[in-house]
Amino acid sequence: VAAADTAGELMWPMPLPAELRPSLDSTIADLKNIGERFGGMMTAAVFLQEFVNDKTNWVHLDIAGPSFNEGGPHGYTGKGGTGYAMRTLVQFALNSA
Repeated sequence: VAAADTAGELMWPMPLPAELRPSLDSTIADLKNIGERFGGMMTAAVFLQEFVNDKTNWVHLDIAGPSFNEGGPHGYTGKGGTGYAMRTLVQFALNSA
């Protein structure tokens, strides 16, 4: 979040609700990669959490919404593809160097 703040991109930590985990259960597979209708971003993060060691720091960047701008210019982004989160990732790399 600190890198996003410096980069000028809006991001914040979201919860990983344990009650969403059962929506990934499947009768024909070990795990479904899609849950119920609601909570898509959080369900996606709960899905990814299944593949991460408990001691590993990780992040889920849900960029589906801000990845494309159909309206007029907003901040530094013009109309079309925004490249959202790239500034944050670059800033994170710089902070980690």
